[in-house]
Amino acid sequence: MANTKSLKTIFSITVVNLILSFGSAKSSTFYENLSPKSLRLKKEKLCHLHFFFHDIVSGPNPTAIRVADSPSTNSSSTLFGYIAMIDDPLTMGPEPESKVVEKAQGIYGSASQHELGLLMVLNFVFTEGKYNGSTLSLLGRNAVFFSIREMSIIGGSRAFRFAREYAQAKTHTFDLKTGNVVVDYNVYVLHY
Repeated sequence: MANTKSLKTIFSITVVNLILSFGSAKSSTFYENLSPKSLRLKKEKLCHLHFFFHDIVSGPNPTAIRVADSPSTNSSSTLFGYIAMIDDPLTMGPEPESKVVEKAQGIYGSASQHELGLLMVLNFVFTEGKYNGSTLSLLGRNAVFFSIREMSIIGGSRAFRFAREYAQAKTHTFDLKTGNVVVDYNVYVLHY
């Protein structure tokens, strides 16, 4: 019985020591401050990208398809609740046969009950040239009846790591019969 009592005492002392040692250990954090040089980041650059966004909702090969809407979407003048998934070509010129230099992949949805205002969540995926394999991420509100709309560039990958700034969109053409639209994009990006 004395042996059991001493084992319990040793066990209790060991547990108390472990608890105290955890409490006095250097606390680790989930972050650390870094200098840009430690990541081999050089001088920040500003670039301007210009391309045409082709949102094709009709025909045999649409690049934008409806994935959701609400029962009230059909009666809403703003299509409130409509959501589309896209894989739109981005071309050098406004013509459909113009050279594709990147793709816009993501979603947009009608997020306003009072005017046609889209929530845009897109990745511009570069498939040609200097930025081939890189991406830019866009997030913002697209009030499609405004002549020029501005949305945020919130990040990117590869050549566009740490990217930020903005994109301006201007409708080039809109076909009332098909619903297809071509949008002229000017994108300004600060990146390393």
